[in-house]
Amino acid sequence: NVNKAMNGAGNLMDFLDEPFPDVGTYEDFHTIDWLREKSRDTDHVKIRNKPTCYHSKESIWELIKSLLDAWSGWVVMLLIGLLSGTLAGVIDLAVDWMTDLKEGVCLSAFWYSHEQCCWTSNETTFDDRDKCPQWQKWAELMTGHAEGAGAYVLNYFLYILWALLFSFLAVSLVRVFAPYACGSGIPEIKTILSGFIIRGYLGKWTLLIKTVTLVLAVSSGLSLGKEGPLVHVACCCGNLFCSLFSKYSKNEGKRREVLSAAAAAGVSVAFGAPIGGVLFSLEEVSYYFPLKTLWRSFFAALVAAFTLRSINPFGNSRLVLFYVEYHTPWYMAELVPFILLGVFGGLWGTLFIRANIAWCRRRKTTQLGKYPVLEVIAITGITAVLAYPNPYTRRSTSELISELFNDCGALESSQLCDYINNPNMSRPVDDIPDRPAGPGVYNALWQLALALVFKIVITIFTFGMKIPSGLFIPSMAVGAIAGRIVGIAVEQMAYHHHDWIIFKNWCRPGADCVTPGLYAMVGAAAGVTRMTVSLVVIMFELTGGLEYIVPLMAAAVTSKWVADAFGKEGIYESHIQLNGYPYLDVRDEFTHRTLATDVMRPRRNDPPLAVLTQDTTTVEDVETLIKDTDYNGFPVVVSRESERLIGFVQRRDLTLAISKMKQDGVVSSSVVYFTEDAPQLPASNPQPLKLRRILNLSPFTVTDHTPMETVVDIFRKLGLRQCLVTRSGRLLGIITKKDVLRHMAQMMNQDPESIMFN
Repeated sequence: NVNKAMNGAGNLMDFLDEPFPDVGTYEDFHTIDWLREKSRDTDHVKIRNKPTCYHSKESIWELIKSLLDAWSGWVVMLLIGLLSGTLAGVIDLAVDWMTDLKEGVCLSAFWYSHEQCCWTSNETTFDDRDKCPQWQKWAELMTGHAEGAGAYVLNYFLYILWALLFSFLAVSLVRVFAPYACGSGIPEIKTILSGFIIRGYLGKWTLLIKTVTLVLAVSSGLSLGKEGPLVHVACCCGNLFCSLFSKYSKNEGKRREVLSAAAAAGVSVAFGAPIGGVLFSLEEVSYYFPLKTLWRSFFAALVAAFTLRSINPFGNSRLVLFYVEYHTPWYMAELVPFILLGVFGGLWGTLFIRANIAWCRRRKTTQLGKYPVLEVIAITGITAVLAYPNPYTRRSTSELISELFNDCGALESSQLCDYINNPNMSRPVDDIPDRPAGPGVYNALWQLALALVFKIVITIFTFGMKIPSGLFIPSMAVGAIAGRIVGIAVEQMAYHHHDWIIFKNWCRPGADCVTPGLYAMVGAAAGVTRMTVSLVVIMFELTGGLEYIVPLMAAAVTSKWVADAFGKEGIYESHIQLNGYPYLDVRDEFTHRTLATDVMRPRRNDPPLAVLTQDTTTVEDVETLIKDTDYNGFPVVVSRESERLIGFVQRRDLTLAISKMKQDGVVSSSVVYFTEDAPQLPASNPQPLKLRRILNLSPFTVTDHTPMETVVDIFRKLGLRQCLVTRSGRLLGIITKKDVLRHMAQMMNQDPESIMFN
């Protein structure tokens, strides 16, 4: 019996057999250890593939469980696709209705948007397809007068009022319920995918509030898009479904594979561009992207796009936002204006990034940041007051881009298509020759030039406020406006000077040579985000313009070269730096000649490294060490004299283990040991505590003469959290991810203290 009791106590002190909950989890704002997550996944697979005989009831249940486990990845993808597709469809429909609500209301059914209202009407004529008796502007509804100065002022006032109401609701909801729902979300998602933990960033509340406030923010007419936030929404869906399967909820590395695929589904529904979505996830957001994730992203993007197509929010039974059909090919000489548009895109991108970061830094460091609600209301007020008089800025940005992309057919009623027609022209309808511009076109050019300046300036102040805000659509709008202006200029030159040598070969009088809409499309591709490959694919998926890949590629590459000449960071990387997140960018090159010994801690004048010994430390020593330091983990050595390295133990695991064992009666003077066998102790000593279970026996080590270039590469490619420095087996120091980032910042003459997190 005595033996039995002794064994019982022994088992109590040694939890080698069963891990307790929370071991191996991470604290908020800490980095995960990819190597550790990988080895845990390997253990999980080993357990799953353990041979069993399938006769008894339990083993049949085991078989079902292992099949579910094997298929869980695809099931999660299916669920993400369905939910994000549905949410995107709902958001699109709500935005349409609420944007039109600022101008008027549908009398036959108030939940119809302007377009739907006039579809159902029998009195609509083709020329006045936007006017129907069922749709009334607010002034007409209240006073009975549709025209005149009074009606204009009343409509203007109500437009501003609705805009302020929407944005106030959005910023209040974000502030009260989910502070993480603001911004675009892509910088944080990039950081999370690189292995950082921000608890609650992808939670249920964030998902709910982001979806609702996104509708409000876009409807308020602010210069922002819904594309970036939709990636955040899709990643929230991914996180939600991860919690249903233990394979993903308990392994942070596996969870990030799912989130990479969710990001692809987000872009897929934002633009109706599934392949562009997969490429976006690969090029822009993901950090670790194995082949398996590529196929899963493809599947998730497909399901999401299919779901969106079933909801059909655009009412044209197409998936794409801006469908265009151009009838003319492009000519080699046109590459010159295309490349110039690329140069414009690169320059405006650089200007935007610098100005926006300066403004956001100002918001962080001055009193401005204390009044987010006031800031949002002020910017909304300014936007609404300036946007209403100009018909191109009054409508939603997506509609504006759609009109800029449009080719002028014979049936177009827009101002941009007010050309002077030749009365004796008898040609097929779709191939209208180049014509001289009429007064409407010149008028439109003025308004577009003003809209261009307005969009550039206002977007700088809008992006980064405390409401959901995407950057894709405003950035595309700026490019598209510039492109359309250039396109009309080239078209008029070709018409009036068709005998010039550049036009002679390909532009005969009476032919349709230049498509201004194509220039708008090329301008839109040369944007702010520095995404070359995925943006080109998104653009031709968006517009269905397959034969225009070469102009799009030329503009995108030029834009990237020009922008890279001024600075390597895109807008998302700049925001990551501004927030001080520990993000090791794969694209940054480290070319300095420093060694591991220059970066490791402890430095020359620092106190010695905090270590644990393998079998002489007491529980009290461990508690004191934890209380006095704030390190994330401690190396375990044979003894303080030899300093030969055994392994590494995480702070969180130590704390959990000791508090758990304290409840089970461990005393402060108990010895903690990390070896297989208990140390030889006098009989009077209390029962020792075995902690080998939480010891990482294979910590990553480098020697003190390893070049930092190699160390940076190791951290980047293996996703390390820390790495120990040894010389011939003796422990010298430690390098953490934060040390690496601070060293890189120092080498680039930046402030190393800007890296705030571990």
